[in-house]
Amino acid sequence: MSSLRDRKRVRTRQALVAAATTLFERDGYDETTVADIAAAAEIGTRTFFSYFPTKEEVLFPESDARVRAAVEAIADRKPGERPADVLLRALQRVGDDSDDLGGRLAALRLRFIREIPAVRGRALQIQTEAQREIARHLAAAFPDQLDEVGAAALTGAFVGAVTAALQVLLGDLERLDDPVAVQAAVRKATDVALRPWVS
Repeated sequence: MSSLRDRKRVRTRQALVAAATTLFERDGYDETTVADIAAAAEIGTRTFFSYFPTKEEVLFPESDARVRAAVEAIADRKPGERPADVLLRALQRVGDDSDDLGGRLAALRLRFIREIPAVRGRALQIQTEAQREIARHLAAAFPDQLDEVGAAALTGAFVGAVTAALQVLLGDLERLDDPVAVQAAVRKATDVALRPWVS
């Protein structure tokens, strides 16, 4: 059971993400400052930095959780489960626990990745680090099925499929706001990308 302090930190973090989302939508990315976000969330600017090291990070609040879900799915793999099955199960878990792949923040994040070099750079860095971490765990967990190159290829296909599906959905914001539609599109993309590993 989480402590009162932990619950307060979660609420403050959520308030910062919600405030940033509203301000980014209304004023734009460049025009919104860390001080603006902190004030809207009713905290001090210094406190902001104990939650997010930069303004870009507010756009990626669940990136660590997605990597953790994949690593936990690998660690909790069942006998006979294949590497691709483990990744698909992790994706399902993230979809059930979070709306990070759809909704207002996801739409903003995808738009800013296209438009803002700093956000695009941070997204690429997060994606590269996540792929490396997941691939390392996959190779260690399935040494009889994947070497380092195979694990990297499988992870790259998986992450690339999710990213590509979300980019398509960006053109249809109504679907991006529908968690069921997001899950269906992402699942379809990963099914296509991972077919060589599951057939």
